[in-house]
Amino acid sequence: QVQLVESGGDSVQAGGSLRLSCAFSGSTDFTYCMAWFRQTPGKERERVAAQYTGTGSTYYADSVKGRFTIYREYANATEYLQMNRLKPEDTGTYYCAALETGSSLTCRRSLPATDFDYWGHGTQVTVSS
Repeated sequence: QVQLVESGGDSVQAGGSLRLSCAFSGSTDFTYCMAWFRQTPGKERERVAAQYTGTGSTYYADSVKGRFTIYREYANATEYLQMNRLKPEDTGTYYCAALETGSSLTCRRSLPATDFDYWGHGTQVTVSS
């Protein structure tokens, strides 16, 4: 069974930085698309970043490209989201999600949130101007 636990959310001023962590518990014999989503009131849940664990390839939404970095610490199976130059529009609840897959194409595609099988409970990020 796969379990995901997020941490690192906080309240920061615009221009600041945060690093979110997603602790992964489950079988590392499989490969996954690991993703970070954010939920903003009044908007659809948005996939902001993803990484395929089989190759390390990463993918980003245009809204965060150049500011956010997703990376995996393979030794402890933790997926991180480094967020720099934060903007008020980055405010939201951030969720870690996982989908078992043997192909990086799954991560490359802009998949709906419902395609992901495993979810954490979320961590709140608030960016004030």
